[in-house]
Amino acid sequence: MDDSAPPSAVERALAVLNAFRPDEPGVSLHELSLRTGLYKSTLLRQLAILIRHHCVVRLANGHYQLGARVLNWAHVYTSSLNLHQHVQPVLQQLVARTGEGASFFTQDGDMRVCLYRADSPQELRDHIRQGELLPLNKGAAGTVLVRYGVPASVRPAPQVLHSVGEREAGIAALAAPVFDSQGLRGAVALSGPATRFHEEKTSAWTPQVFEAAAALSRALGGGVFYDAG
Repeated sequence: MDDSAPPSAVERALAVLNAFRPDEPGVSLHELSLRTGLYKSTLLRQLAILIRHHCVVRLANGHYQLGARVLNWAHVYTSSLNLHQHVQPVLQQLVARTGEGASFFTQDGDMRVCLYRADSPQELRDHIRQGELLPLNKGAAGTVLVRYGVPASVRPAPQVLHSVGEREAGIAALAAPVFDSQGLRGAVALSGPATRFHEEKTSAWTPQVFEAAAALSRALGGGVFYDAG
């Protein structure tokens, strides 16, 4: 498609829907025009269509909000989301890039559970099994689940945490938080023998773990938490 071509009606509709931001009680026509780059006359026609399809609501004060149809789409998306199809490829890619084992953990009470696992091809490796319960208060992944499983108002910016010998002597790990649209969903972790997690390797692997967690968050609808961080 020619990038210089005028936007289609669908593109204009998407521009309007994407102009709404979290925690806003309503947006004025003037502000929507600034955010979308659309003339007010064009914007009003587009808004009329979106209102008719319950994608936008016009408030009594003349401002606009997203409508119930968008909430329905969110429900359809979240109810049909297959976590496995998103997580497992990310873990396998981490293993291919680093040679170490990769896991996805969620909190289960005062423990953490390994929901998904991709093993290192190396003979000397961290032996974690899918479904295994591990301490929540030990290891990088456990620290991530505790640190980021808090209200957004006190949640720190996403980062990769590092641990050595906390859960098991001689085992090191890197982990980062994964978010969905509601908040913390879990933690992506890379783990293996501490002798291989020396400064040069961890410096190279840290951005890879960070981007894996960010990409997975975006796929699950929580990319805003990384973008804001």
